[in-house]
Amino acid sequence: MGYLIHEPPGFALDRRPGLLFLHGSAERGNDLRLLTNTAIPALLEGGRNLPFVTLSPQCPAGSSWSELMGALEDLLDQVVPAATIHPDHLYLTGISMGGYGAWQLAAEAPQRFAALAPICGGGQPAWAERLRSLPTWAFHGAQDAVVPASESRRMVDALKEVGAPVRLTVYDDLGHDCWTRAYDEPELYSWMLGIKRAEATDSQQVRSARVRDTLA
Repeated sequence: MGYLIHEPPGFALDRRPGLLFLHGSAERGNDLRLLTNTAIPALLEGGRNLPFVTLSPQCPAGSSWSELMGALEDLLDQVVPAATIHPDHLYLTGISMGGYGAWQLAAEAPQRFAALAPICGGGQPAWAERLRSLPTWAFHGAQDAVVPASESRRMVDALKEVGAPVRLTVYDDLGHDCWTRAYDEPELYSWMLGIKRAEATDSQQVRSARVRDTLA
């Protein structure tokens, strides 16, 4: 699985926060240039510096992130120490297919991340218990005809039921591409940077391959 990595200047090498970004279905393939067409990689390509070491893997053609949970964890195992990303300040986001992938990866490996920001995605409400300690900010466009906003709402409702720290922003005037505005929200990045990874419990230390069958 190929990936792009962007390393901003100005951070102490042992304290750099990290951001894992999962793209949507249109950017699948084996040409990394496709990733720079939209969202986080497009911002970076355009010269914007985000305050993270940003990791943007590419999903192969014909696959989906749901099939690559183990591969994503393996990638993090390699890149986080190699890029000197502070393990307590690793954040997760994604759009559309990547929004679904972000929800699932967070549910399978909640101990890895400090915060989650899924955009126009969805997941299984049954994951709420595993996500209850992970601060989450979801985004969606009210006029989304590709992934209905109800997908985010039902996840947020499930998290609220278990007392999780969660918030939802719905843009009334936007459709599927709500990520352009979401990633232009300065508060999103300051919110992330203000959160440190919670201490993982012994049960959360289990590698996702051992718990994936519980995430029905």
